[in-house]
Amino acid sequence: MIHHDALKELAPTGHLRGGIVLSPAPSAFFCTKDANGAPRGVTVEILNGFAAMLKLPLALQVYENSGQLTDAVAREQCDVAFMPRDAERMTKVDFGPPYYLIESTYLVPAGSTIQSIDEVNRPGVRIVAIANTTTMRSARRTAPSATVTEVPSVDDMTALASNGGGDAFALSHDSFVGLLPKLPGARVLPGRFQEVGVCVAVPKGRPDALALASELLADAKASGLVRRALDAAGFKDAPVAP
Repeated sequence: MIHHDALKELAPTGHLRGGIVLSPAPSAFFCTKDANGAPRGVTVEILNGFAAMLKLPLALQVYENSGQLTDAVAREQCDVAFMPRDAERMTKVDFGPPYYLIESTYLVPAGSTIQSIDEVNRPGVRIVAIANTTTMRSARRTAPSATVTEVPSVDDMTALASNGGGDAFALSHDSFVGLLPKLPGARVLPGRFQEVGVCVAVPKGRPDALALASELLADAKASGLVRRALDAAGFKDAPVAP
C-alpha cells in the first residue's frame, strides 16, 4: 500500500517527472533514441515501471549529461532520476540504492602506446572526459599529472578521438560497447580507476519520497524488471547491483 503523503512528496504535480540522459551509444545508464525519435534504454524502462507501480502518468525529461540531470533534480524540476553517486552530487540531491555499478576506465585511440591506466597519469597526457560527471572528477583525482579537458557529450568525445584531439578518453566500461565500432583501432584499457553505483535520486528534503523511490527500486530488482531492462538494452553481461 503506497501512502498518499509519500506519493504527493515524490510526484507533487500528479505526474512522475522522471529524468534520463541521452547519448549516441547506449550503456547501462545512457539512453538512445529509437527510429521514431522516442527515448529508450534501461532507465526509461525502470521509470516506466515506477509509474506503473504508482499508477501515475510518466513525464519523461531528457538531458544531455548527468551533470544537467543532477541540477534538474536539485532544482526540483525533476522528481526522480538515476545517476552515478559521488560526494559532490550528495550535496545537491538525496540518493537511494543503486541498480547498477559502473566501472570507469580509458579508451585510447588507434596507434596509442599507452597500455595501462597507470600510464595515463603522466605529464603531457591529454585526458578527455564528460563535463560535470563522476568519471571526470575521478579522472582528475586519480591522474593528477595529466591534463583533463571536459566536453559536453559523448559525440564530442568521439569526434576528438577520431581526429587526434586527446590521448585517453574517460568513460564507463559499458559505454565503450557502443563507441568502439566507431573508432577502428581504439583500445579499452583493462581494469578501472573508479567504481560507483548508479543510484535512484530525488530532491533534497523529501524523506518520504526517498523512502518510496528506494522501495520502488527494490521491487523493480526483485521482480526482474531491472534485469529485463539491461538485457533488452544489450547488456546481458551487466550484473544488477546487489
